[in-house]
Amino acid sequence: MAGNTDPLSPRAKLAVTAGRAAAAASRAVGRGSGSVIGGKVALRLDPDLLARLAQHLDVVLVSATNGKTTTTRLIAEALRASGPVVSNALGANMPAGITSALAGGSDAKYGVIEVDEKYLAGVARDVTPKAIALLNLSRDQLDRAAETRMLAEKWREGLAGSKALVVANADDPLIVWAASSSANVVWVAAGQEWKDDAWSCPACGGVMQRPGDDWFCPDPDCGFRRPTPSWALSGDHVLDPHGSAWPIKLQLPGRANKANATTSAAVAAAFGVPPQVALERMYSVQAVAGRYDVVSFMERELRLLLAKNPAGWLETFSLIDPPPTPVILSVNARGADGTDTSWLWDVDYTRLAGHPIFVIGDRKLDLAVRLEVAGLDFQVCENVDEAVQKAPPGRIEVIANYTAFQDLRRRVGN
Repeated sequence: MAGNTDPLSPRAKLAVTAGRAAAAASRAVGRGSGSVIGGKVALRLDPDLLARLAQHLDVVLVSATNGKTTTTRLIAEALRASGPVVSNALGANMPAGITSALAGGSDAKYGVIEVDEKYLAGVARDVTPKAIALLNLSRDQLDRAAETRMLAEKWREGLAGSKALVVANADDPLIVWAASSSANVVWVAAGQEWKDDAWSCPACGGVMQRPGDDWFCPDPDCGFRRPTPSWALSGDHVLDPHGSAWPIKLQLPGRANKANATTSAAVAAAFGVPPQVALERMYSVQAVAGRYDVVSFMERELRLLLAKNPAGWLETFSLIDPPPTPVILSVNARGADGTDTSWLWDVDYTRLAGHPIFVIGDRKLDLAVRLEVAGLDFQVCENVDEAVQKAPPGRIEVIANYTAFQDLRRRVGN
C-alpha cells in the first residue's frame, strides 16, 4: 500500500548502505554515476531488496524500444502534482540500476521506473506495479536482443495474470499482442511511424493489412486487429476518453514526444492527475539526460539528439531543421550499443539529402559506406572538433547512438 513507511529489515539496510558506498567509490574514481555497481552490490547482499524497496510505492513501469527514458520523465513530472516521486531518471534501467534508484526513495509516494525490454516481466514480478506503460517494439541491438516477435511473446506471457493497469499503444501490433493477455488495458492511439517490424501478424503469422492508420490480420480465423483507443494523439492535442481535447505544449521537439506525452497523460489520469494538470507539468521538461539539449561548443550551437536504432533515426530525421542545416552523425558499436551495425542498412538516410553531413564515431567508416550507397555527399572526420570546424554556419544538428552520445556529452561539456 502506498504511503507505508515500515522500516527496512537490518539486512536490507545493510545492503542499501553497502550499495551507496560502492556507488560513491565508483564516482570517486571517475567510473560514472555508480548506480549500476551500487545496485549489484546491494542485490548481492539482499536478493529481495528490489521488492522491499518498492513495497510502499505506487509503481509505474515504462518499457519500449524507443522513448522510454523521455516518457518516464514526463510521467514522473505529471505525478509530482500528486506526491513525491522516485525515478531512475538517468536511464539505468536494469535491475541493479532500478534498485539504486529506489534506494533513494524512502519518502516517495510514487516510483516511476524505466525498464529494459528484456527485464520487464521480472521487474514487474518484483515490484507489483499499479501501471505499466508499453510504447513500441522494434529491432534494436541485434546481437543481444531477441527478435521482436519473441520479445512480444515474452511480455505477453509475463503480463498474463498481472493486476496492473496496462497503458498500451494501439498502433503497434506487437504491443497490442503483448498487452492483450492483460485483463485491464487502456489503449492509446500514439501512432507508429516505423512499421517494418510489424507486417507479420504476431497471432498467426499472416501478412498484416495496414490501410491508413488502421491495421488488421485478414485471416478470418484469426481476427487480430487494432483495438479501439480511449486516448489519442490528434495533432497538438490529447483526446481523453470523454472526447475533450487538451493542448500539448512541450519544449521537447517532434511528433514522437507528443506521443510520449499522450501516453503519459493517460498514465497520470489513472492516478487521479487530470490531463490539463499533467500536460502543464510536462512543459517544464527541456531535456532528458542530455537529449535535445542545445549547447555552445567552439563558438557554435549544437543540438544533441539520440537515435539508437532504425525507428529512432526515422523519428529524429523528422524533427531536425531543414537543409542547409549541417548535420553531424556519430555511430559506435560498443557493448551498450550492440556490436552488430547491420541496422545501418535499415535506416533511410536519403532523408538527409541537401544537408551538409559530417561523419564521426568508432564506426564512421561503416556509416560512410552506407551514406555512399545512399548517394549522399558527406565528409568523414576524426572527431567532433574537426566536424564543427568544417561545418558551414548555423546551428548544427548532432545525431548519435548511445555510447557515441555519451562521448559527445563529455566532449562538449554537457
